[in-house]
Parts: sequence; structure tokens; C-alpha cells
Amino acid sequence: MITVPILHPEQFSFAECLVFLSRSDRECLHFVKDGYLQRMIVQDGAPLLLKIREAADKKALEVQVVNPWEVVVDEVSIRRFVTHWLHLDADMQSFYNFAAQDAVLAPLVQRYPGLRLIGIPDLFEAITWTITGQQISLPFAYTLRRRFIQAFGYHVQAEGADHYTYPHPAVVAGLQPDDLIPMQFSRSKAHYIIGIAAAMAEGRLTAARLQQMEYTAAREYLLQWKGIGNWSANYVLMKYSRFPEALPLEDAGLHNALRRQLQLPAKPSLVAVKDYTAHWQQHAAYATFYLWRSLSNE
Repeated sequence: MITVPILHPEQFSFAECLVFLSRSDRECLHFVKDGYLQRMIVQDGAPLLLKIREAADKKALEVQVVNPWEVVVDEVSIRRFVTHWLHLDADMQSFYNFAAQDAVLAPLVQRYPGLRLIGIPDLFEAITWTITGQQISLPFAYTLRRRFIQAFGYHVQAEGADHYTYPHPAVVAGLQPDDLIPMQFSRSKAHYIIGIAAAMAEGRLTAARLQQMEYTAAREYLLQWKGIGNWSANYVLMKYSRFPEALPLEDAGLHNALRRQLQLPAKPSLVAVKDYTAHWQQHAAYATFYLWRSLSNE
């Protein structure tokens, strides 16, 4: 059993995180079963199934590794993965103090205490997920994502269930648009996804380079790649890079959540959203995430 510490356990709710992670029945990279959050990763070419639960003292998470291949388990990388995914190293107090003074955010942090900004620990997945979801509904985006993962990701059965990992850039770089179009990807999205895969497989687009940059430079770095606009760049910087000021301003879910919370008769304009969110600054990523959470079924 691998123990993964939570920096501020009094600010963390595993139950709230599980609610968010269970929001789509079309998700195939992870699932919740018997109180465990389960996800397969690949380490040194071998698949490992992670079964994550809350420790009895609620000060850490415990990870059981299903490893029938008996490879050497890198515990440090697993701790890093789980910490990044569930943002276990976050200090939420500053955001909570800020939200308490905001009429829209205050009821949300009271309703979902301890919810962390669930991240995407893999840069290729983060980028291609944003491309997949551009200008379509979230349920259909999940359908496309599932088709993509099941067709090109690694698959193994463990403990009576199917588990997948996200497709590797080198695999996707070898595809043609006509491999994705029958799955109902548009031709432009197919080109963008394969282009991003090639850039990462060839080392022209790297996580290491992105991690060395401050927010503005990182956003400009992402914007140079075809298929990545302002919304996609900020989504990646929010969910992968963990920049607190990242704000996917054009996000339809954000607009709908603001409409609901502000009790507006119609979805606000982009100008109105920009005006309302201007004061979020270093709290933009978490403010956005809590508003997204408000759209889920209670």
C-alpha cells in the first residue's frame, strides 16, 4: 500500500472529488467502485492498476497497486501522479477566503467543501481533450473521447473489468484523419489531434518546456499550435499546468453556471462574463471549477 499525503487534509473531501469524477457514465479512463477510485497507468511499459481510497485518519490517500506483471513499482512517480491528479498539494484557504466575500462563489464553497480541482496529469490528454470538446456538447465530447481511447489506447482486463490508458502521441501521430472521421471527429479536429501528436512525438511540443514558463509565456507557447485557441490554452494551463490565474473565458459551461447563479434570463455575453470575472485574478481556475461543479446533478 502506498500512502499519499494530503497537504491540508482539513480542506480536502475525497467524497466530493469522487462525485465530480463520477459525473459521466461515458468516462473510461477511471471509475469509482466500492469506495475506490480506480485508474490504470503505464510504468516502464507495464500496466499498473491503481486503486485509491481515503486513509482511516483522512490525512492521506492509500493506493493499492494491482501488479500481476510484477514489475518494480516506482512509488515516487505514483505519489506524484495522484497528487497532481487530485491536487493534494493545494492550499485552499486563500481561495476560500476570497470566495466567502463573493455572492456567487460563497454558496458554492459551502455546498462543495473540500472539492479539489481535478486535473489531467498528461499533457497530450489535456490538449486533445480540449480539441475534442470544441463547440460540441459535453456528453458528445465524452462519446468521442471514449471511442478514441478504446480504439487507440492500451487496454487490459484486471479484476473482471476493462481498463484503458490514454493513447500515446507516437501511436496517434501515425494515424490519418480518415481513421478518426468515422468516429464522428470533424476533419479539422482530426488534423489538429494528429498534428499535436506528431509535435509531441517529435519533441517539438514538450511538457518540460511548458513547465519552465510563467503563465503568459505558457499561454503564448500553446497558442502557436493549430487547434489551440484561447479557451483550449487556458483549459490546459488550468487542468495540467495548475496555473491559478488560468481562465477559460469562452467556456460555455462557465457561462451557463454564471447565468444560473446570477439568475439571469439568458446566457451572459462574453463581455459580461469578462467583466464579472475580472476580479478573480489568482483565483480564476478554482472559481471556474466550482462553477462547473454547480452544473452537475445534485
